[in-house]
Amino acid sequence: MAKESFDKEIQFLRMLSLTNGAYNRKQYAERLGISVHTFDKTTRRLKEIMQTVVDPRSGSEPSKEMTDLVRFQYGETAEPMLLFLYRAKSMKETEVQRLSVILHTLQGSALTAMELLDACCADLPEELALPDEKTIRTDLKYLEEVGVIRKESGGRPYRYMLQQDVLTKLTAQEQLELYDFVDIMANTQVPSVQGYLLRDSLKKAIATSYPEQEVTEPFIYKYHYYSRILDEAHLYTLLSAIRQCKRVQFVYFPPKKPSSYSSQNTNPRFEREAGGHANRILPLEVVYDHQYGRWYVIGYQGRRGFVKFRMEGITQMEELDAVDAAYMLELKQQWAEASRYSWLVDTANTVTVQVRFFHPESGQRNFILDRVRLQGQWGTITPETDHTFLYEIRVNGTTEIKPWLRSFGSSCEVIAPHRLRQEMIKEWKEIAQYYESVREDVQLSDHDEIE
Repeated sequence: MAKESFDKEIQFLRMLSLTNGAYNRKQYAERLGISVHTFDKTTRRLKEIMQTVVDPRSGSEPSKEMTDLVRFQYGETAEPMLLFLYRAKSMKETEVQRLSVILHTLQGSALTAMELLDACCADLPEELALPDEKTIRTDLKYLEEVGVIRKESGGRPYRYMLQQDVLTKLTAQEQLELYDFVDIMANTQVPSVQGYLLRDSLKKAIATSYPEQEVTEPFIYKYHYYSRILDEAHLYTLLSAIRQCKRVQFVYFPPKKPSSYSSQNTNPRFEREAGGHANRILPLEVVYDHQYGRWYVIGYQGRRGFVKFRMEGITQMEELDAVDAAYMLELKQQWAEASRYSWLVDTANTVTVQVRFFHPESGQRNFILDRVRLQGQWGTITPETDHTFLYEIRVNGTTEIKPWLRSFGSSCEVIAPHRLRQEMIKEWKEIAQYYESVREDVQLSDHDEIE
């Protein structure tokens, strides 16, 4: 797989999603740490990928500008556009052609690696280099790992066949019910990319039974977090490294860095300083932040101890050597104790936060209390009056809990600690200033008058 290209395209799509076409070509290239020529080449590459995965029945126009294609509207969210990168997998053209021939050949019966090699040599275009036996066996191992094919029981030579029982042994109605379940789970749970890809496979199978009916679009979802899908590219690599007790290395771009990517230097004449920092860690845990849709990886890094990285800044990830399982378990136990009172991943000093919440107006459902019960983690709730209740929790620092408290608006009053209360007062005063009149002597017309 073209790993560098995949990292670059992930950051490219993230930039388009977040800025929504606000930058010109030069500004995009500078922010990404690439040349304008590379920016144009990446744009063409993504358009070519999109043309191969856009459903012609959907009415989408592959020729539209990339900045328009990543603008999420309610009517477009049933097909998250960022998924087209995963469908293409940033494979080289030779890989795409070869895997297509292998899967097409296995449609009829189970075959050996040598029989598939003969099929590739016969069916691949003349301009492409012919594969050898090692290449075919590598492809078969990859397809087996991702669950597309399976190895039949028996001795050598091993025979491979398509893994499609879930599609062939279900009735049309059962396939439709399975599709609806996968559709709901992929749009409401994390991780979601594999669910979306499974949904696409089910949709193709259902189309043979319901060719004229729009039975596969019963729900429409508003998708808010673009990074959630893009960062899943690193998720399974990290989970695999954690299971196997392996170290990983990567180049990291902190959120406050002016650039989010830097191309690998291949020509020494044009070598320049990279914008990211090389890191080598032993990953211990992956954490998802539901409030902001972000993934974090927790690791151990020698002298620095426990470290935390937002996965949106990770590029060029590679697995390294393995460590002793007992050592890994000990570090996990130490991290569990250090993060015992972390609202998310903060490891600052533990403080007790006390908050007064106000009930909504009488007659309304007490959605404030319901939300605090659902999201308040290990905090305790104590009724105070008919109109208020108290919430108390011990947390490591107040940085991570503050946005959650702020989201309640006037229904929440911070009592302690005093420093957090003063920070909230200061922030609300700043927000109030945004709504003050620019000029006091400006006369508003009748239709502009604010009630």
